[in-house]
Amino acid sequence: MAASALAAAEWRLQALRGLQCPKWIWTTRVRKYSSAKGQRNIEKVLVANRGEIACRVMRTARKMGVKSVAVYSDADRNSIHVAMADEAYFIGPAPSQQSYLSMEKIMQVAKKSAAHAIHPGYGFLSENTEFAELCNKEGIIFIGPPSSAIRDMGIKSTSKAIMSAAGVPVVEGYHGEDQSDNCLEEQARRIGYPVMIKAVRGGGGKGMRIALSEKEFKEQLESARREAKKSFNDDAMLIEKFVDNPRHVEVQVFGDQHGNAVYLFERDCSVQRRHQKIIEEAPGPGIKPEIRRKLGEAAVRAAKAVNYVGAGTVEFIMDSEHNFYFMEMNTRLQVEHPVTEMITGTDLVEWQLKVASGEKIPLAQEEISLNGHAFEARIYAEDPNNNFMPGAGPLLHLSTPPSDSCTRIETGVRQGDEVSIYYDPMIAKLVVWAEDRQAALRKLRYCLRQYNIVGLSTNVDFLLDLSGHPEFEAGNVHTNFIPQHYDELFPPKEAISEVALCQAALGLILREKIVTDTFRMQSGDKFSPFASSSGRRINIPYIRNLTLLDGENKVNMTVTYNRDGSYDMQIQNKSFHVSGDLSSDGDLDCIRCSVNGVVHKSKVVILGDALHLFSPEGSEQIGLPVPKYLSGVGSVGDQGGAVAPMTGTIEKVFVKAGDKVQVGDPLMVMIAMKMEHTIRAPKAGIIKKVHYQEGSQANRHAPLVELVEEDSASE
Repeated sequence: MAASALAAAEWRLQALRGLQCPKWIWTTRVRKYSSAKGQRNIEKVLVANRGEIACRVMRTARKMGVKSVAVYSDADRNSIHVAMADEAYFIGPAPSQQSYLSMEKIMQVAKKSAAHAIHPGYGFLSENTEFAELCNKEGIIFIGPPSSAIRDMGIKSTSKAIMSAAGVPVVEGYHGEDQSDNCLEEQARRIGYPVMIKAVRGGGGKGMRIALSEKEFKEQLESARREAKKSFNDDAMLIEKFVDNPRHVEVQVFGDQHGNAVYLFERDCSVQRRHQKIIEEAPGPGIKPEIRRKLGEAAVRAAKAVNYVGAGTVEFIMDSEHNFYFMEMNTRLQVEHPVTEMITGTDLVEWQLKVASGEKIPLAQEEISLNGHAFEARIYAEDPNNNFMPGAGPLLHLSTPPSDSCTRIETGVRQGDEVSIYYDPMIAKLVVWAEDRQAALRKLRYCLRQYNIVGLSTNVDFLLDLSGHPEFEAGNVHTNFIPQHYDELFPPKEAISEVALCQAALGLILREKIVTDTFRMQSGDKFSPFASSSGRRINIPYIRNLTLLDGENKVNMTVTYNRDGSYDMQIQNKSFHVSGDLSSDGDLDCIRCSVNGVVHKSKVVILGDALHLFSPEGSEQIGLPVPKYLSGVGSVGDQGGAVAPMTGTIEKVFVKAGDKVQVGDPLMVMIAMKMEHTIRAPKAGIIKKVHYQEGSQANRHAPLVELVEEDSASE
């Protein structure tokens, strides 16, 4: 390794020591900050959040000797953040409105635990003006900006006006008070289609729709309003000109109570689905130092315009000529803040705690340096092949790449936990750093291959395909990247390769051998017919028929057991000589498999009637046929109607019995994973029966309506 690389690695280790996932260590040591004028001690912090961000804050609090207090709902009783905290308090049922969004309950815990400060994390109450004011009223430090900054930046129409006055470029749009349909439609017509319809409050892609033409404006407006009302309790909208194929570039800023503000360079968050980020990197690819400086200076002007204190992010859209325009300011710590920490060697949560206690920003602008390149990939429980439909369910198996100074796993779940329908479906954030973008991207892909999950659909394989796309490798990213390259990112499903099937068969055979060997050792009867799976017979080779499932397609294999421990496998008319060994770690089997002389390394997890194969090429799920005597005979009847794509709450019902519908007509709106999903008619016909009403909960695959063709309805 070159001297520069060694120096960089040492720099990473020193700068990020303490940000890894340490083992649980109970400590009573308390960090006491200076009590100079304007400063307040923070010896105990309540983290008003859950999941990975709660764990992230608690790690830094522990490093600083600050005690942490957790809050939890019914769904999170056994979660990691509860176990990590010095104290933990129950605050109510799983729905966030009755727990994590309850200001009254959070404040009761803060008083009961004698917390000096509240860290809101991101989401939930992090950008709630009323909550920040309540903390101030109760004499508890709110680790965030002043309520005035949250209010001004939270109302997009107000923020645009402030930014324009501060000399920050803004996009043409309508930010007025007249919210009538006619006014908004007229303004959209004036601005010119396509337009972006955005909730005045909030963020995270919620309450945001694109209207490509006047014909679809009203439907998109109504959908955005419903989602905004549900998420932010405010359905006010603004209309902006939609910039085609822009980049989403944001700048991390930090302010203190002494009037200082700095920027910590930019992040590129352009690659998104459902208007939500999926992969982020810092610094932005292809951004020249002069543009980087202008971005940072504009972001600092934005922060100073609202007397900003703490961590904040100024988001810009950037066109192909690198012109940039203010989009919004997030008045909290961002999900993707780790990539900034990785390239600057900072701990932004530590900065938050210090600044909230009244200290100055730890570094001046000229002391903040950019070193290397970092990526963050968000690992979600979702189905990319089904329009990224969010998922929920148990993590039956979870194995991750090892953490080190250049690799971080930010998560709030472990094997055996369940991804709940009540909260965001993010499982983890995989963060990597290297000396340059090419090396960081290579490391990202290497670590993604080691992220193995069984129990629900995830986007890991999609992230592998995305990060390996030639245009992504070249840094040619924009917000329309996934739709533009859809065909390459979502190729037709190919049959599982014969080599993968051979690896799966070997894994199954070797796993059987472990079971029988264990039985022999435990039984003490080495002559038991149940104590051997070698298949050896005197002078007769053992030949076995094995059936595997590739989806619904049966793959019949013939396996011959050889005396030397190898196997001859035949799939249709092709023959393969297979040998190898297996090492086990719990429910994970690591296989070294030679197929016709070529050695492959893979991992196998066998759960129920499925074998999950993880290899450098990605993952495969291979079915293991259930014997007929174990197969069930019942099935859900097909009622010809739409079914729930996932478990969720019915928000709105558009139809009733007797209504005629056409293909694609909206039937219902379902809220799940904090997102709105419109259920549309799969065919034309007449609604015979509506099975759910507004406010009721439907399980995944539950029939929502009974829909019959017109001829059948009259029978």
